[in-house]
Amino acid sequence: MLNGSRPADAHPALPVLARHLARDARAVALHGISSVHVHPRGPGAEETLDPVHVADAVAAIRAEVPHMEIGVTTGRWIQPDPRLRIEAVLAWGRLGMGKPDVCSVNVHEKGWTDVCAAAASVGIGVELGVWTGGDAVTLRTTGVPPGTVRVLAESTVPDPDTAVAEGVRILRALGSLHVPVLLHGEEDGAWPVLEYAMRNNLDTRIGFEDVLVRPDGWLGTGNDDLVETALKLRF
Repeated sequence: MLNGSRPADAHPALPVLARHLARDARAVALHGISSVHVHPRGPGAEETLDPVHVADAVAAIRAEVPHMEIGVTTGRWIQPDPRLRIEAVLAWGRLGMGKPDVCSVNVHEKGWTDVCAAAASVGIGVELGVWTGGDAVTLRTTGVPPGTVRVLAESTVPDPDTAVAEGVRILRALGSLHVPVLLHGEEDGAWPVLEYAMRNNLDTRIGFEDVLVRPDGWLGTGNDDLVETALKLRF
């Protein structure tokens, strides 16, 4: 949630370097946040699955907040070849202090079950990204893979008037699962979805990956600012 796929110039405070991710992780931990999701970057600020850069980001965060759960992405847009995604995940298992606790795997991406199996084989938990009702049906048909720690129900509809409805559709399609479900939105839909999740006692998240502005329309000053704002919305 700390940076996502946003370009480095999307916001002056967007964390890209490993030390900046660690700074933001420490800042949100002060508000009681116990898990962060990050997209490690290479030397040109590009997203990467390269074990060297994943280890740099994860180890930097772990040094600042040792008890924080640290998750990274396995997104197809970073590495289209599922075989190379699997190789990367297997390599992460040998990173020691730089080994992620969890990785997100999107159900709509080719080879997702094999990526999940690779993560489980090296002791990395899985967050399953479910973007649509169709993804939810796929997951229910296939079954929740071993090693899954949660399902991310992701309403990717940016329209604030329909984002919540899309999130509810995904939740209904998922049905009852034996793992927790975290619901979140993005852009203009992020805050309405977060408020719905909080009202209904669902796990949720907020950060620069999802939205750059506060509910009042003002640009957030940092990930900690967005988290602090979210905590004030508790019902």
